Amino acid sequence: MLDELFKYLKKPDLYVQSTSKFWDDEHISKVMLEAHLHPKWEAASRCHDFIDKSVEWISEIAPSSTNKNLLDLGCGPGLYAERLYKKGYKITGIDFSNRSIHYAKEKARVRNHDIDYIYKNYMDIQYKNVFDLVILIYCDFVVLSDTSRAVLLKKIYNALKPEGKFIFDIFTQKEFENKKESNSWYLSEESGFWKSDKHICLESHLIYAGNVRLDQYTIIDKDGKVEVIRNWFKVYTKETIIEEVKKVGFKKIDIYSDVTGKPYSDESKTICIVLEK
Repeated sequence: MLDELFKYLKKPDLYVQSTSKFWDDEHISKVMLEAHLHPKWEAASRCHDFIDKSVEWISEIAPSSTNKNLLDLGCGPGLYAERLYKKGYKITGIDFSNRSIHYAKEKARVRNHDIDYIYKNYMDIQYKNVFDLVILIYCDFVVLSDTSRAVLLKKIYNALKPEGKFIFDIFTQKEFENKKESNSWYLSEESGFWKSDKHICLESHLIYAGNVRLDQYTIIDKDGKVEVIRNWFKVYTKETIIEEVKKVGFKKIDIYSDVTGKPYSDESKTICIVLEK
């Protein structure tokens, strides 16, 4: 076990992935769903007051009367999709958490909401001129590698109808201000975020060239099994995100501080981008 542990404690190469599909782990997915649904937590989704403001703003800049077909990428348990459905959009939601999609489908069934939820990796979409509006919210874009981001942008561009819009958000350096490389650990004697019983978690925050950061969690369970969870973050400025999206062919780019439409500020921890095909 020690040899395996030492291997994982070395700084990994850029964009090496987690050792398991943790989003579908029986315990982690349950805790993640609870985090999504808690109105005040921002562990998995933004707090629900913020989501409400986001939905109001989205429906103002891209009303359902002229942007009927909406694709929600990384839809989770349907927090945005349900609210946007009530605004008159025809919703397709895609997520690769089976538990979240199951919850969203059941909620839509009970409420008689005609929302098409799909259990799928959104990197695999192959739509052509189908949607008026695509959203990818809570900085999901930044966790992807350079290659994957370029591929996804092109897929979204293809999925949009002419004059269709893509709304997403990203982290800026302000989110990580004064955060240096670090290592720490803790012992949990009971159920925690990563495991349902006793475990050790070794946490690392690592910095890479090209404004990339990594939060790495090395989990050792009570039987000595080692699992590594890696969350990558590409950090942007207004200039670097504009340069990246221009390569795809979007004809219009609008910049805000967040997905409620707050005016852009250099002090913001996030940037919201609205692209038009």
